[in-house]
Amino acid sequence: MKSSLDYVAAMEKQMRRKKITKGITYALLGIWALVVLFPFYWMLLSSFKSYGEYNAEAVPQFIATNPTFDNYIIAFTSVPLLDYFINTLIFTIATTALMMVIIIPAAFAFARLNFKGKDVLFVLLLSLMMIPNELVIITNFVTITNLDLRNTFTGLILPSITSVFYIYLLKENFAQIPDELYLAAKVDGTGDFKYMLKVMVPICKPTVVTITILKVIECWNSYVWPRLITDDEDYFLLSNGIQQIRENGFGRENIPAMMAAVVVISLPLIVLFLVFRRKIMEGVARGGTKG
Repeated sequence: MKSSLDYVAAMEKQMRRKKITKGITYALLGIWALVVLFPFYWMLLSSFKSYGEYNAEAVPQFIATNPTFDNYIIAFTSVPLLDYFINTLIFTIATTALMMVIIIPAAFAFARLNFKGKDVLFVLLLSLMMIPNELVIITNFVTITNLDLRNTFTGLILPSITSVFYIYLLKENFAQIPDELYLAAKVDGTGDFKYMLKVMVPICKPTVVTITILKVIECWNSYVWPRLITDDEDYFLLSNGIQQIRENGFGRENIPAMMAAVVVISLPLIVLFLVFRRKIMEGVARGGTKG
């Protein structure tokens, strides 16, 4: 009888401990969520504050007393933001498509084909990740300038059509596919290119989708390279437009209008993430497992 009571008491104590642990965990996650989401709230809040109200605040206010949509009107009228949106869309789609055309065959070659010097070449490829991005930008700028490709979509797109990290990530996923599938396909007379498209890419679809979305986000948020390589408004991207809106503040930075533009620009990425969030999680999880 006593042992049964002791067992019940121990179970209750364990249950209380689990509840306390879970409560602390959820509390910490809630605090972390607030920290992560606060910049988005501040961005949205600032976009509804008038220029005068925002600049008159000695202490930042966390509620807009007189919300207004004027900043969104200013964002689209002070600069040709819609044209920049179209330019960014062209840049993003073209860059992402070209990159996938390059990295998928490259990853397939390193994962499945056997050729002399493959391991050495792959190590050399990975070593490129050790080069600071600043040096790459300088080299790309000199190359694009010498080729007279400044203020062109070609000049914007070319330096971004490959990625060593994405090749490595996709190669590791391709390498997890059993060799028996490849050998069976070869017995059936399937060529390497067809096997890559019909077997390997569908199996690794979550990773392919993840890489595509990450590249879209990277291109959409690109700032340094477009600012460096373009000075013709016909080829400006959204990053250029945001900077122009910010400087259109009658002697002071027009932060509310800039925030309104950022809200509009961020919406496609937020929708993209919400639609493909499961694929992204699957791709990241698959990339983190081996065997």
